[in-house]
Amino acid sequence: MVLSDRTIRAEIDSGRIEPFDPSLIQPSSVDVRVDRRFRVFHNARYPYIDVRQPMDDLTEAVTVPEDRPFILHPGEFVLGQTLERVTLPNDLVARLEGKSSLGRLGLLIHSTAGFVDSGFSGNLTLELSNVANLPITIYHGMPIGQISFMRMDGPVEHPYGSRGNKYQGQAEPTPSRFYLNFEDEKTGD
Repeated sequence: MVLSDRTIRAEIDSGRIEPFDPSLIQPSSVDVRVDRRFRVFHNARYPYIDVRQPMDDLTEAVTVPEDRPFILHPGEFVLGQTLERVTLPNDLVARLEGKSSLGRLGLLIHSTAGFVDSGFSGNLTLELSNVANLPITIYHGMPIGQISFMRMDGPVEHPYGSRGNKYQGQAEPTPSRFYLNFEDEKTGD
């Protein structure tokens, strides 16, 4: 069941969901805003992306001055993050979706990572793509997406982060750590 504005407000007031600015609560979601920090890709550093290998210098952290926009060019893909920290209890999950007004301009905020597991805590990394033919400006603090919450049929046995998950506690745009899935192969465990 998707939580209504009334239930979202009650969950925030009780401390079960990380606090949000009450003015951002929508009928069935909460708007999230974009931070000033991004990770841009350096495509000339590698001939391809090897998902089995750490590629620490594939992306570079960029912080945009508060009064200037980040300009996302057509066909460009960068990582950003939400200004808000999201924290979920062990009986709620969430979905991150884009704002329709921005989607109508060609701005996508995630390619596949729109699901937030119960127990997650951290800033959400945004997978920003410009599918328009013109550059798009992204300003610090502007609403860029919305998060809706769904109650599960019961608390989970192993909340996100209880088994050393890759992104728990992230506080900056975090590049892929998919290569960690292959660690057991390397060590022979």
